[in-house]
Parts: sequence; structure tokens; C-alpha cells
Amino acid sequence: MRKFKYLDYYIFIPYLVLSIIGILMVYSASSYVAISKYDDSQRFFIRQAFFVVLGLITSMIVFLFKYKLLKNKRFLMGASGFVAILLVYLFFFGQITNGAKGWIYILGFGFQPAEFAKIVVIWYFAYIFSKKQNQLVHNFKETVTPPLILFGFYLLLILLQPDVGGAAILLVTGTIMILASGVSTKLSVAVGVIGVALIGGILALVRVFGMSLPFLEKYQYDRFLAFWDPFAVSESAGLQLVNSYYALRRGGIFGVGIGESIQKTGYLPEPYTDFIMSIIGEEMGLIGIMVIVGLFSLLILRIYLVGIRTKDSFGSLICIGIATMLLVQGLVNLGGVIGLLPITGVTFPFISYGGSSTIVLTISIGLVLNVSATDKKRNQQVVEKNSRN
Repeated sequence: MRKFKYLDYYIFIPYLVLSIIGILMVYSASSYVAISKYDDSQRFFIRQAFFVVLGLITSMIVFLFKYKLLKNKRFLMGASGFVAILLVYLFFFGQITNGAKGWIYILGFGFQPAEFAKIVVIWYFAYIFSKKQNQLVHNFKETVTPPLILFGFYLLLILLQPDVGGAAILLVTGTIMILASGVSTKLSVAVGVIGVALIGGILALVRVFGMSLPFLEKYQYDRFLAFWDPFAVSESAGLQLVNSYYALRRGGIFGVGIGESIQKTGYLPEPYTDFIMSIIGEEMGLIGIMVIVGLFSLLILRIYLVGIRTKDSFGSLICIGIATMLLVQGLVNLGGVIGLLPITGVTFPFISYGGSSTIVLTISIGLVLNVSATDKKRNQQVVEKNSRN
């Protein structure tokens, strides 16, 4: 328990405040839907509070783990294999929810294996690349091929659900971790250029060929239509984004007050998940959104800073991977809410309702707190040793 004296409050406090705000806003955003569907206005509030408390306990358990356990190969392989089995199970036996086989249901609770795949990939990449940094520079292809097989397997199964948003987060996070592990600058620049060209090429193909593309489902094409001109399809594909605009406009700078949203009363579908930031904008205004984004930014920057400062390459890559995952997920959600990106069904970290997402995010926080505490303890021991000499 002595480890608690090394707790990084610059990470823990923003995480805790965001989680508390999330519980309150899930209650506000979900109350109308909950009472309409389940005759219980507190249904999602109670569940989210349970997820947050369970997540807090989980994060503390991960924080107190011996650091060496995180580098245990058998432990890591077991977790990787278990997630792979869950993803395969989903592919064959998963129930379709909102057009995707993304959920496994147990005792009335659903969880998403794709969420757990994110943290496993970060953990796995950190383990492999921290052990083979020299080989990455001189034998990049041979070194990166084995972990990319698992990575590609996860990515394919997530895309087949289909979960494009989850796959995009996983892809960007994995790519950044590879680039941060010690590869050449030329390769980093080349990957960046290829990535931008690929995204631009896909958007151009969809715009020109539309539904004639074999890999594009109708609902996916509808999301592109809503992205390009939401008001032209405001009665169908553009409904969510148009109502998101209405919510943000109505909220203005200071908001209309917590609990006073109109858009959550049936106009904005599932306002407590993907579009909870729209409801926050309506009820708490631009000020409320800026407070949340500020806390979220502080959390991400602190995690990046811990990753840069630590001399342990495994811990450094863990932090870089987790900070990148949070950053990309937050940007994708906000981009969808304000129409800068197509809607992908990605939730906002710590704020949106969701059990799987909350647990995975809190495991992530526990990991970075563990890295930070271990680094602080190591530095203190060095200082004490030097003072004795």
C-alpha cells in the first residue's frame, strides 16, 4: 500500500472528475429515454455509477500490480488469446445490435470485446517493441511482422462486425506506437503521407462511386451523405447531426441548464452515448464543453509527459499508446458531433454511457498510474543512493 504515496494526482484527479461529470450527464441525458422505454428514469444513471465504481476498483488493482507482472509473457499471451477467442465468437455467434455484431450479453449486461482489444494491442506492442528496439532500426520488417499478424487479425475481425470507428482507433494507436518505438524518421514521414493519401483516396472513391463500391453498406454510405450535407438528408441519415447542431446552437455559451435539454426528448437518438457532448453543449453551453475538453486535454498531456520522462521503454510505450487511444477516440467523437468527421458510433471517454468502454478506460488509467508510480519510486531510489555516496 506504500505505492499510494507515488500516486500521480495530475492523472488521477482529472480522470475522477471526468467520471463524476459523466455519471451526472448520463443521468440527465438518459432520463427521458429511460422512463419512456423502461419506466425507470434512473436506469442508465445507476448502471453508469456501478460501472464507474467497478472501474475505479479495477484501476486501483492494476495500479497496485507489481510492475514485473505487466511484463510477464504468459500473462500477456493469455490475455491476447482470450480477446482473440471473444472476437472469433462474435464473428460466428454474436447478436446484431444497431447493425453490428459487437456485443456479447451475460445476465442482461453487454460488453464489447473490441474495447478490450485496444488495451491488449497497446500492452502487446509495448512488450514486443521494448524488447526489440535495436532490431526495429536494423531489421524493421522481420521485427514488426509477428506482432502485426495479431494486430491485423484483431483489426479484421473488428472491421467485419462492422465497427469502423473502433478499427480506426486501433489502427491509429498501433501505428503511432510503431513509429514511437524507434523506427527511422524517413519511415515515419512515409507512413504519415501514405495514411493521409489513403484517407483522402477512400473519401474520393465513396463520393464518386457511392453504393457501387462492394465494401460499402447502405448505412455506411448514409453516414457519408450526412457528413457532406446533413440538412439535405435531415429526415433520414442527417437526423442525428442536424439535431446535434440544434442542441449546440440552443445551448450557446452558458447553456439552458442541467436537465433542460429538448433534444434528449426523442429528437436525438441515444443522447447518452455517441452524442452526449451535444446534450452537454445544450445544457451547459460552450463553457461546459470547454471544461470537459480542458480536463481531458490535461489528462492526455500528462500521460504523454509520463511516457516521455520515463526511462523504461515498456512503460513509455504503454503511456504513448494509451494517450493516443484517448486522443483519437475523443477527436473522433467530437468530430462526429460537430460534423467535421463522419459519425462512427464512437463514444467520448469517461463521459458517455458504456460498461465496456468505462472498464477498459479505467484499466488504462491504472496502467499509466502504475508506470508513473514505478518511475517516481525508481528516481527516488537513485537520488537516495547518490546522497549516500
